Amino acid sequence: MSRSWYVAVGNKPFLKSYNNSFLNITFPPLHKIQNALNEAGLGDKIKVIVSLNADVNQSPENNHVPSAGIFRPYISVNGVPFTMNIYPFLSLYGNDDFPFNYAFFDGVDNPENDNVGFGDLPILVGEVGWPTEGDKNANTGNALRFYNGLLPRLAANRGTPRRPGYIEVYLFGFIDEDAKSIAPGNLERHWGTFRYDGQPKFPMDLSGQNQNKFLVGTQNITLTMLAPLDCTALGYGCSCNNLDLNGNASYAFNMYFQVQNQNPMGCDFQGLSKLTTDNISTPTGNFIVQIVSSSGSSLMPSLAATLFVSLFMILFS
Repeated sequence: MSRSWYVAVGNKPFLKSYNNSFLNITFPPLHKIQNALNEAGLGDKIKVIVSLNADVNQSPENNHVPSAGIFRPYISVNGVPFTMNIYPFLSLYGNDDFPFNYAFFDGVDNPENDNVGFGDLPILVGEVGWPTEGDKNANTGNALRFYNGLLPRLAANRGTPRRPGYIEVYLFGFIDEDAKSIAPGNLERHWGTFRYDGQPKFPMDLSGQNQNKFLVGTQNITLTMLAPLDCTALGYGCSCNNLDLNGNASYAFNMYFQVQNQNPMGCDFQGLSKLTTDNISTPTGNFIVQIVSSSGSSLMPSLAATLFVSLFMILFS
């Protein structure tokens, strides 16, 4: 099988929630880049693509399942793979009427296929995955169910009923992104199969090194000073939603401490916090631990290992 390479222009620029912001500025760079590749004699090996989200599929109001829809009329493809970033989770997230089991591979036995033609177009799945935090349906149980359905199919090259065999698929993502914008939703930082501290989220044939240092906090403190931190796990229906006010403050303090590479000098909360070696995670909520940073790796190995083991910052109680 010949190998093609791709240059992606934008990332789901036609997403409905973008309100056509990129509709008129996506094609010009795509056209120029592909022309440049053609002129360099590389156009047959390197294709320029625009990834699309699943909401390019229009389903009628009285039947929200994907097979009932058609693709938006203005979408066309010329000699390049039809590139879809497909997130069944987002179908649930954006539509309360979407059937829950349709988001998983074990939910439907008889999928409909090739309802709108174009059966010979090559298909590329640019992104696929499931978040584990930031929404009532974003949790490790649902993510594990999704990946348990997806990964065996990929390994066996099962494809789809209409396209049996190999399909090029890229998983999203590898590790959580604690500084990513949450403008599209709190879940945006939690698509990784690994937590920010490097620990795997699912029972897989992989093992993580526990790096167990935390920061905890004190009483009678406002949370406004902690607003810039990644506290999406504290949201409604999320894994740390059951913490009390002190727990919320401790969670935020610890996030700041870890982002500061566990530097106590960078975490002066005027006596409102203290360091502890106790793991204060709850059965449902994880207090993260920083992985060794690039600057930390320049320390003596024994010192770096000690620095990032068993230290949390918490609120005084």
